[in-house]
Amino acid sequence: QVQLGESGGGLVQAGGSLRLSCAASGSILSSYAMGWFRQAPGKEREFVAVIHRNGAYTYYADSVKVRFTISRDNAKITVYLQMNSLKPEDTAVYYCAATSIWDSRRWHTKSVYDSWGQGTQVTVSS
Repeated sequence: QVQLGESGGGLVQAGGSLRLSCAASGSILSSYAMGWFRQAPGKEREFVAVIHRNGAYTYYADSVKVRFTISRDNAKITVYLQMNSLKPEDTAVYYCAATSIWDSRRWHTKSVYDSWGQGTQVTVSS
Protein backbone atom coordinates (compact mmCIF):
# COMPACT_ATOMS: atom_id res chain seq x y z
CA GLN A 1 0.00 0.00 0.00
CA VAL A 2 1.20 3.50 -0.73
CA GLN A 3 1.29 6.33 1.79
CA LEU A 4 0.17 9.75 0.55
CA GLY A 5 0.57 13.29 1.81
CA GLU A 6 -0.92 16.43 0.28
CA SER A 7 0.42 19.98 0.45
CA GLY A 8 -0.09 23.32 -1.25
CA GLY A 9 -3.52 24.28 0.01
CA GLY A 10 -4.33 27.73 1.32
CA LEU A 11 -6.45 30.85 1.01
CA VAL A 12 -6.76 32.49 -2.40
CA GLN A 13 -9.05 35.06 -3.97
CA ALA A 14 -11.51 34.11 -6.68
CA GLY A 15 -9.77 33.97 -10.04
CA GLY A 16 -6.48 32.99 -8.46
CA SER A 17 -4.43 29.80 -8.73
CA LEU A 18 -2.99 27.12 -6.48
CA ARG A 19 -0.95 24.02 -7.14
CA LEU A 20 -1.50 21.04 -4.88
CA SER A 21 1.12 18.33 -4.51
CA CYS A 22 0.72 14.74 -3.37
CA ALA A 23 3.90 12.98 -2.28
CA ALA A 24 3.90 9.20 -2.17
CA SER A 25 5.99 6.66 -0.33
CA GLY A 26 5.98 2.97 0.48
CA SER A 27 5.28 1.61 -2.97
CA ILE A 28 5.94 2.18 -6.64
CA LEU A 29 3.77 5.10 -7.70
CA SER A 30 3.64 3.91 -11.30
CA SER A 31 1.60 0.91 -10.11
CA TYR A 32 -1.36 3.16 -9.36
CA ALA A 33 -3.76 5.44 -11.10
CA MET A 34 -3.93 8.61 -9.01
CA GLY A 35 -6.98 10.69 -8.29
CA TRP A 36 -7.93 13.92 -6.59
CA PHE A 37 -11.18 14.26 -4.66
CA ARG A 38 -12.62 17.07 -2.59
CA GLN A 39 -15.08 17.44 0.23
CA ALA A 40 -16.87 20.64 1.14
CA PRO A 41 -18.53 21.08 4.57
CA GLY A 42 -21.75 19.12 4.77
CA LYS A 43 -21.24 17.49 1.39
CA GLU A 44 -20.12 14.13 0.09
CA ARG A 45 -16.56 13.63 -1.07
CA GLU A 46 -16.57 14.12 -4.83
CA PHE A 47 -14.34 13.21 -7.71
CA VAL A 48 -12.17 15.95 -9.21
CA ALA A 49 -9.59 14.38 -11.54
CA VAL A 50 -7.64 11.20 -12.24
CA ILE A 51 -4.47 10.33 -14.13
CA HIS A 52 -3.37 7.03 -15.62
CA ARG A 53 -0.33 5.17 -14.30
CA ASN A 54 1.97 6.53 -16.98
CA GLY A 55 0.25 9.91 -17.34
CA ALA A 56 -1.11 9.15 -20.80
CA TYR A 57 -4.75 9.57 -19.84
CA THR A 58 -6.56 12.10 -17.68
CA TYR A 59 -10.20 12.62 -16.81
CA TYR A 60 -11.93 15.50 -15.04
CA ALA A 61 -15.20 16.30 -13.38
CA ASP A 62 -17.23 18.69 -15.51
CA SER A 63 -17.09 21.33 -12.79
CA VAL A 64 -13.29 21.66 -13.05
CA LYS A 65 -12.64 20.79 -16.69
CA VAL A 66 -10.40 23.35 -18.44
CA ARG A 67 -9.59 25.09 -15.13
CA PHE A 68 -7.73 22.23 -13.39
CA THR A 69 -4.85 20.09 -14.65
CA ILE A 70 -3.66 16.87 -13.09
CA SER A 71 -0.12 15.64 -13.75
CA ARG A 72 2.39 13.24 -12.26
CA ASP A 73 6.11 12.74 -12.01
CA ASN A 74 6.74 9.08 -11.25
CA ALA A 75 10.46 9.71 -10.80
CA LYS A 76 9.66 12.21 -8.03
CA ILE A 77 6.74 10.02 -6.86
CA THR A 78 4.53 13.09 -6.81
CA VAL A 79 1.16 13.95 -8.30
CA TYR A 80 0.05 17.53 -8.89
CA LEU A 81 -3.21 19.39 -9.28
CA GLN A 82 -2.87 22.80 -10.89
CA MET A 83 -5.97 24.83 -10.16
CA ASN A 84 -6.62 28.02 -12.12
CA SER A 85 -9.53 30.44 -12.23
CA LEU A 86 -10.60 29.33 -8.78
CA LYS A 87 -14.17 29.95 -7.65
CA PRO A 88 -15.66 30.13 -4.15
CA GLU A 89 -17.45 26.85 -4.87
CA ASP A 90 -14.04 25.17 -5.17
CA THR A 91 -13.59 25.63 -1.42
CA ALA A 92 -13.08 22.20 0.13
CA VAL A 93 -10.59 19.81 1.63
CA TYR A 94 -8.71 18.20 -1.24
CA TYR A 95 -7.54 14.61 -1.02
CA CYS A 96 -5.27 12.59 -3.26
CA ALA A 97 -5.85 8.87 -3.57
CA ALA A 98 -4.32 5.83 -5.24
CA THR A 99 -6.09 2.95 -6.95
CA SER A 100 -4.73 -0.36 -8.25
CA ILE A 101 -7.91 -0.97 -10.23
CA TRP A 102 -7.26 -1.18 -13.99
CA ASP A 103 -10.80 -0.41 -15.13
CA SER A 104 -10.68 3.30 -15.94
CA ARG A 105 -14.48 3.46 -16.05
CA ARG A 106 -14.46 3.14 -12.25
CA TRP A 107 -11.80 5.73 -11.47
CA HIS A 108 -14.36 8.43 -10.66
CA THR A 109 -15.69 6.26 -7.82
CA LYS A 110 -14.07 6.84 -4.43
CA SER A 111 -14.69 3.25 -3.27
CA VAL A 112 -12.07 1.84 -5.68
CA TYR A 113 -9.23 3.82 -4.11
CA ASP A 114 -6.94 1.88 -1.79
CA SER A 115 -5.01 4.70 -0.16
CA TRP A 116 -5.85 8.28 0.83
CA GLY A 117 -3.91 11.26 2.05
CA GLN A 118 -4.92 13.36 5.05
CA GLY A 119 -6.21 16.22 2.89
CA THR A 120 -5.30 19.86 2.41
CA GLN A 121 -7.68 22.79 2.82
CA VAL A 122 -8.38 25.08 -0.12
CA THR A 123 -10.39 28.22 0.59
CA VAL A 124 -11.42 30.60 -2.18
CA SER A 125 -12.73 33.98 -1.13
CA SER A 126 -15.12 36.02 -3.25
